[in-house]
Amino acid sequence: MAIRYGCFFSYAHGRHELMVRFKTALADALRCYLEPYFDHEDELFVDHEQLGGGDDLDRKIARAMCESVCMIMIYTPKYEAHPYTRREYAAMQLLEAERSQWYDMPSHLIIPVIMTRHPTQLPPQITNSSLYVDFSHFTMATADLKSNIDFIPDIDKIVKRIVLHYQYQKMYTPASHDCNHFVLPDVPPEWRDMPEVSFPKK
Repeated sequence: MAIRYGCFFSYAHGRHELMVRFKTALADALRCYLEPYFDHEDELFVDHEQLGGGDDLDRKIARAMCESVCMIMIYTPKYEAHPYTRREYAAMQLLEAERSQWYDMPSHLIIPVIMTRHPTQLPPQITNSSLYVDFSHFTMATADLKSNIDFIPDIDKIVKRIVLHYQYQKMYTPASHDCNHFVLPDVPPEWRDMPEVSFPKK
């Protein structure tokens, strides 16, 4: 396995400016602070920027995930509602299980970043994580993340986690490891039970 990306961005696509702006601002900040730590790898893999043409989307996503050090999960309620993003989450869990056989994991490979909180509660996929950051106070009026003192401490935590795993994976990834063999898993179940809706009898 050759490391090609510092982090795979997993997110539900948005049509309007808030979601697009948040993803772009976070990506820009992470690229800025990750760059000094890497040799020649790209700091991030963001699908709409780096996927070329062709039909085999699953194959391309699976390979990019396998070639990434960690995964940033941009959490919104839409994220857990989409089967494909839940599938990406499950895929990175498989990669973490595999890599835990190479070295003692100092932390998880999935880093949840909360953009918008669920109206009831966060799912255990976030609350059980050893690190998640809450950026739900981001709005259209928020200044640039990479120079915003309200967000820089959490960005620093994310960067330190990624670069630690980067160093471990450079040292311990088997030379024979081949990302061509990695495939995305089936779509996992929904993350929370949906309540049954009962209508009053007339």
